[in-house]
Amino acid sequence: MSETAADRLSEIWARIAAAEKEAHRTPGSVELVAVSKTFGTEDIRPVIEAGQNVFGENRVQEAQKKWPALKADYPDVELHLIGPLQSNKAKDAVELFDAIHSIDREKIARAVKDEMDKQGKRLRLFVQVNTGEEPQKAGVAPGEVDDFVKFCRNDLGLAIEGLMAIPPFDEAPGPHFALLQKIADRNGLLGLSMGMSGDFETAISFGATHVRVGSAIFGARDYSA
Repeated sequence: MSETAADRLSEIWARIAAAEKEAHRTPGSVELVAVSKTFGTEDIRPVIEAGQNVFGENRVQEAQKKWPALKADYPDVELHLIGPLQSNKAKDAVELFDAIHSIDREKIARAVKDEMDKQGKRLRLFVQVNTGEEPQKAGVAPGEVDDFVKFCRNDLGLAIEGLMAIPPFDEAPGPHFALLQKIADRNGLLGLSMGMSGDFETAISFGATHVRVGSAIFGARDYSA
């Protein structure tokens, strides 16, 4: 019998629980964000039915095509934006999402703040940090995070929950997770969105509160569509 997404989800839950135990973390302290980008509603529904209620999407436009109907059917599901946000999509993002993990510049922070005020919503917000200082990747440089968090808090009155990072593909993730944890600690931030399908157990050992796992649940992605 072939393995289903629900089977793989159960396996990921078990691995998260084992990693929490190994790291002497409180059971249930790590939130799984099931990354459903490129997958359709027919792939997502069985995962919701299996008990997963937090999902991540990379693009606002893609999420708009599938999530309004899913959220109508499953009102308890939370949707997190984990990909880059353009300021002209802030209105749509605030309407659809419950959390944004990719606040990374003043223009975006202002746009999200303005939209939350207009819509009377309060989203959970994370600042994305470019721990590897990769020129092609979004995120605030590590040395600029303190000032940016201060700006978000003091100038805009935003409640920043935590930090998010995607370590360089070709480097060991541990040092990047450790760096993110250190920056979060000195800014009094409790949320750490880090770790994906290949390294989430390592991320948990470094204090991750949110791990973003997609292919290990949904299977290989087809980007051709």
